[in-house]
Amino acid sequence: MLAVLIAIFVPLEFVLPVRRGRVFTRVNLVNFFWYFLNALLVAMIMTPVALLIEEGLRAVLPWKLTHLGSFLPLWPRMAAAMVVGEIGFYWGHRWSHEWPWLWRFHAVHHSAEELNFLVNTRAHPIDAVFTRLCGFVLLYATGLTSAAGQHPALIPALVLLVGSGWSFLIHSNVRVRLGPFEEILTSPAFHHWHHTYEDHKDRNFSAMVPFIDRVFGTFYLPKHWPDRYGTATKVPTDLVGQFYAPFALRKSAQDAARDVVSSDQASKLAN
Repeated sequence: MLAVLIAIFVPLEFVLPVRRGRVFTRVNLVNFFWYFLNALLVAMIMTPVALLIEEGLRAVLPWKLTHLGSFLPLWPRMAAAMVVGEIGFYWGHRWSHEWPWLWRFHAVHHSAEELNFLVNTRAHPIDAVFTRLCGFVLLYATGLTSAAGQHPALIPALVLLVGSGWSFLIHSNVRVRLGPFEEILTSPAFHHWHHTYEDHKDRNFSAMVPFIDRVFGTFYLPKHWPDRYGTATKVPTDLVGQFYAPFALRKSAQDAARDVVSSDQASKLAN
């Protein structure tokens, strides 16, 4: 999979770059390590937790709801799963910005000061698992992903495969705009604005369906590209530091300021 990604995106980022960059850098080496670490840890953490959540939902929700989509034909079920799952992913991602204790993990992803396809892999496992589970809770609750019916394992696999592949594209250093279709599918420009150092980083939470941002008032997509990426939250530059830093109890002044802002945003959302 990594070889395929390199074969696709390295030439694209060379021919159509938003900004000229290099492939062989220390930052990208850290991103490479995140790729392999998350390939192992996310599955190890997510699988047992997801099974527990599915069983818990079946125990408390009506049978008709938890099996609602389980017997749909494959392709209608897949289409519904992409939309329903995206709503959950949207809120998981948004909460990761608005809740201080989640932001500490998500800041690892936003610490990248240059965007390319490998930044997609630069994510703390706790952050990745939380966001995915937010999407899968809705899929389990509606029976779109379930042990019942046909193709029980195929739907979650397709949702993750399509979502992951698109996520590599929107993080890539590729100057591509989709014109009127940017209201239907996220583009690199759409997600680059989410990674801007400025205040617009709290916009554009959708991974694939920007209409959800329209509905919840977080859509932002000017015609130009951002000037700067990254975050004011201090994040170590090495892999080990990035892994352990979110668990640290002590905060820098910038971290504390970010937490205050995030708390205010969470209060406004609750109100």
